[in-house]
Amino acid sequence: MFTKFKQHLDQHFPEVSHQLVLIAVSGGLDSMVLANLFKEAGYTFAIAHCNFKLRANESDADEQFVVQWAQRHHIPIHVKKFDTKQYATSHKLNTQLAARELRYKWFSSLVQEHSYSAVLTAHHADDALETFLINLSRGTGLDGLTGIPEKNGAIVRPLLPFSRLELKSYAEENKLEWREDSSNATINYLRNRIRHTIVPNLKMMHPEFLHNFLRTQTYLRQNASLVASVIEKSKEELFEKDGNVITISIPELRKLHPFELYVHELFHPYGFSAPSVLDLLSSMSGKQLFSDAFRLLKDREKLILKSRDFSEVSQVLWDNGIDAITLTNWALTMETVMGKGETSSNCIYLDKETLKFPLLIRKWEKGDYFYPTGMQGKKKLSKFFKDEKRTLFEKEQQWLLCSGKDIVWVIGLRADRRFLASTTSSSVCMIKAQSLS
Repeated sequence: MFTKFKQHLDQHFPEVSHQLVLIAVSGGLDSMVLANLFKEAGYTFAIAHCNFKLRANESDADEQFVVQWAQRHHIPIHVKKFDTKQYATSHKLNTQLAARELRYKWFSSLVQEHSYSAVLTAHHADDALETFLINLSRGTGLDGLTGIPEKNGAIVRPLLPFSRLELKSYAEENKLEWREDSSNATINYLRNRIRHTIVPNLKMMHPEFLHNFLRTQTYLRQNASLVASVIEKSKEELFEKDGNVITISIPELRKLHPFELYVHELFHPYGFSAPSVLDLLSSMSGKQLFSDAFRLLKDREKLILKSRDFSEVSQVLWDNGIDAITLTNWALTMETVMGKGETSSNCIYLDKETLKFPLLIRKWEKGDYFYPTGMQGKKKLSKFFKDEKRTLFEKEQQWLLCSGKDIVWVIGLRADRRFLASTTSSSVCMIKAQSLS
């Protein structure tokens, strides 16, 4: 196995052989084989061991075993104890997900702190098969069927082409020692039930079942790559980007077939499921969806995709004597001038004596109204925005210049006529707005 492993490493991960890497070692068969293969090859590496404190004395014995092995072979080692159950409770995760999250967060910090080029884990072909069956049982697309990636960022899994049987044969031939995790023998977890009850029967059906499965996964990854390239081309044609806002034409989107597959592939990277997007498409204009990081709005015959901003300032004070101020999407300047000029959407002339400083710059709120130039009487901003065909996102981003509680200017759109300078105004200030978007 050593020769086959070294050839695989040289072919797929040549950089690993001459760089400092970190190997995750639990003390079990798989990770001890990986550590020994690297030691036998003469590669430079360090070890990271996680003690999740889930099996009392057994967990501590695992830690002691790995530490002694590392010391015996003069391998640098990092050890971390985790209160996994407390973390799982506070983050509302099951124990397995909590351990996974803690493990990879720690690995990432070790990479940053010690400049390791990669973190190697001992996932093998049987792990890939179990993951495939877990995803299949839950319902999944191509991404779930392609299994565990050999490389994902800094994480490298060089044992994926090898079976658990190959690893055990290598360990026995080289008289390696390892620790047995008693929890692996139970069928309390889905993965263990698949490992002990389903996989053995599949292997009995065909002696080359695992080999055929790996070959099938190669075909699936090739198909996934082809789908990704087609989706990327469609995305370039459909997604019109303007700053941090993406607009998608619904009529053009509906031309794609198979429609549901396209919807899934186009929107799931943003955290939206195909059923929820399909429901949105059949809803009234104005409905929106939220994911952890994005918002998706239906606006007439288009979808508008925008990242969620949780830190944006909602109001700013602008005092007399301050010449300029910058907002998220506007740069405003104020200066005193001799007489009034022509007011436009981006430049207004105000009677300074009608203003109450400091001026307030804030976002639109329900119930807002103003007395727009060129119109009689007052008008609610909600009606004004509707007439201007402003989307919900545009309304939320709209800044208002206010004097006290009164709106002076819907910035970049329309001024309130009550504050405009006249030929009799003794003090006139000019405010200009330059778009930054």
